[in-house]
Amino acid sequence: MLNHLVLSSAEVHNTMISNFVVVTGSFVLLLVLLKIFAWDSIAAIMKKREDKIANDLDSAEKSRIEAAKLEEERQMQLANSQTEAAEIIKNARDSGESSRQTILKDAEVEVTQMRDKAHNDIANERQAALSSVKDEIAGISLQIAEKILNQELSLESHKALIDQCIDGLGTTDEAR
Repeated sequence: MLNHLVLSSAEVHNTMISNFVVVTGSFVLLLVLLKIFAWDSIAAIMKKREDKIANDLDSAEKSRIEAAKLEEERQMQLANSQTEAAEIIKNARDSGESSRQTILKDAEVEVTQMRDKAHNDIANERQAALSSVKDEIAGISLQIAEKILNQELSLESHKALIDQCIDGLGTTDEAR
């Protein structure tokens, strides 16, 4: 039985060593075959993958830089737009104020002209009314005087008398 144990122990030990040698040999053979047939393909695939990742990272960095530049340009355009809008508003206010001043000056000139014209019209109407009244008074006075005196007065002498009276009335009326 001891023999049997020693033999089975040697057999197990041999089997383990032989298994180890077979597995190690198979692994080395697999590595050699991979090196000969697949290593270049795998290395090329890995290199392509590495290059693609590097390009993607570079592209992402370029995109980030470009986006930052575009953002900066947009901010500058926005600031310029705000400046232009403020300038347009200022110009519109200035133009409105200028128009307002022009309109006010024109209105003042027109009012002054209208007032002067009205004063002139009033003075002319007054003169016309006074002349008309003088003529009517002269006619009425002549008729009254003829009736009172039962005689005819000359128109020229009567008119001179009436003008003298009216001039006296005009100076008295103006003093009021």
